[in-house]
Amino acid sequence: MVSLVVRDYDEALAFYVGKLGFTLVEDSFVPEQNKRWVVLEPPGAAGGAKLLLARGANPEQESRIGNQTGGRVFLFLYTDDFWRDFKDYKAQGVEFVREPSEAPYGTVAVFKDLYGTLWDLVQLKG
Repeated sequence: MVSLVVRDYDEALAFYVGKLGFTLVEDSFVPEQNKRWVVLEPPGAAGGAKLLLARGANPEQESRIGNQTGGRVFLFLYTDDFWRDFKDYKAQGVEFVREPSEAPYGTVAVFKDLYGTLWDLVQLKG
């Protein structure tokens, strides 16, 4: 599981579930910490990697929203049908900052999430 700092749980859910097709695995309130435990699973990743949405709780954490890696690609979303997902994400209004290209390992394009975090959409050759 990878933790991703977000501004707001519900707006992040609207993007990841509503636009990217992630599955909500868990959304539980943790009263002693006044936070939610929100776990998502990428499409096709049953039993694989998961994403924990972590709301920024102070100015230091909030300053990292959308820029957890200093402007580099942070996460990689693998697909079994690049063009299907690319076209679907574009139709959903997802912003691609690097158009599709062929690399030695497969087809790749870079998109931003709702906060500006960079993701690679990748279909491996094989």
